[in-house]
Amino acid sequence: MEDDNSIIVYTDGGCHGNPGPGGWGTVIIADGEARQLSGGEHDTTNNRMELTAAINALSVIKNTPAFNGRAITIYIDSQYVKNGITSWITAWKLNGWKTKAKKPVLNKELWQELDNLVQGLNISWNWVKGHAGILYNEVCDQLCQKEIEAHK
Repeated sequence: MEDDNSIIVYTDGGCHGNPGPGGWGTVIIADGEARQLSGGEHDTTNNRMELTAAINALSVIKNTPAFNGRAITIYIDSQYVKNGITSWITAWKLNGWKTKAKKPVLNKELWQELDNLVQGLNISWNWVKGHAGILYNEVCDQLCQKEIEAHK
């Protein structure tokens, strides 16, 4: 269970068509406030939007002095991002940003940006089922869908 000093983050990303117009949304809960952020692109992929949501949330946290040194719990419905940042990235870096199949890692620049952001942060990554009625995951999905519509 989180304490009063922890930061809770929910993220989501998606697109209509893959690639296609995409959006991302995040909710950062700290100090009794739930701050919503979102954005999108005209031509992107679902995975890029999932990564972008996490990057934007962690950028805000890292650039907010009051959040320094606080535990962060991230709830994300993307196994791709969760497994990538907690497991796969170690091998990718050792293998010169190549997968086990010796192919270049997709979205390398976003993975590198996320990797730089997580350095020095105390983060617990947690997967949640999307579209399962989890309040802030649903809020993130709504933000994402609004951005997708705006970028069509």
